[in-house]
Amino acid sequence: MLIALSFAVVSAGLLQAQAVTAATDKAQGMTDAEVSQLFHEANQYFARANQAASSDPDKAADLYQKSLLRYRKIIDQGNIQNGKLYYNIGNIYFKTKDIGRAMLNYKKAEKYLGNDINLQKNLAFARQMRQDKIDVKQETKILNTVFFWHYDLSSKTRLFLFFGIFCLVWLFAGIRIFVKRPFFKGAAAVTGALSVMFAASLGVEYIARENTIEGVVISEKSVARKGNSVSYEPSFTNPLHAGTEFTVLDDRGTWIQVQLPDDRTCWLPAADVELVK
Repeated sequence: MLIALSFAVVSAGLLQAQAVTAATDKAQGMTDAEVSQLFHEANQYFARANQAASSDPDKAADLYQKSLLRYRKIIDQGNIQNGKLYYNIGNIYFKTKDIGRAMLNYKKAEKYLGNDINLQKNLAFARQMRQDKIDVKQETKILNTVFFWHYDLSSKTRLFLFFGIFCLVWLFAGIRIFVKRPFFKGAAAVTGALSVMFAASLGVEYIARENTIEGVVISEKSVARKGNSVSYEPSFTNPLHAGTEFTVLDDRGTWIQVQLPDDRTCWLPAADVELVK
């Protein structure tokens, strides 16, 4: 665990160093100079907070908050939605032991960064720190194993592979016209099947993104109920805790019906959760 934690801190710095370029490219509500200045200040406060964390926790907490406010200002007032910025915000919440909001921002970053190795390491470690240990259903585990290329490869990687293999399909098909050898016929068939496989993978992912809303419990604990009111009985013996992930089934404003990774369903107060948008 210590190794994972040290990796989380290192990877935080790596993504912070890269984020300012992506941020300034998309700035709409601020000038590039204003965004760069805010980003520089946020990084400086974050670095100083890390240095003060062991000797002066109160000072570190104040510095983390100053860093967070600047990252949030870039996103909110600069009209910027950037995976690296959400990643950095997730790191601040992780360092301040707010696992719920750390998970939330890591998952927001995931929508932009996909299977970035640093992000996935930190996300996995944050999941280990949660109080609730909810296993995914067995069918999901089997799908993750059988279709590993769909779940383990980022959408960018799969898109690159699709175009590369699709070009090979036409190359082998063209050669087959002039060279009547079984090899080229078989190669065209195999690459054709692979291109269809990756195209289907990208299509399924797109449909899932458009039709699935994910969320995270951000309150320290939240009582899940069998209906959308406190008058309903609790769904489980124990409340759910910060960092628990779910998908949204129904949104009634002040209450949200959710499905947990193990397929159980319940209603949660909207004030206790936040959606990944």
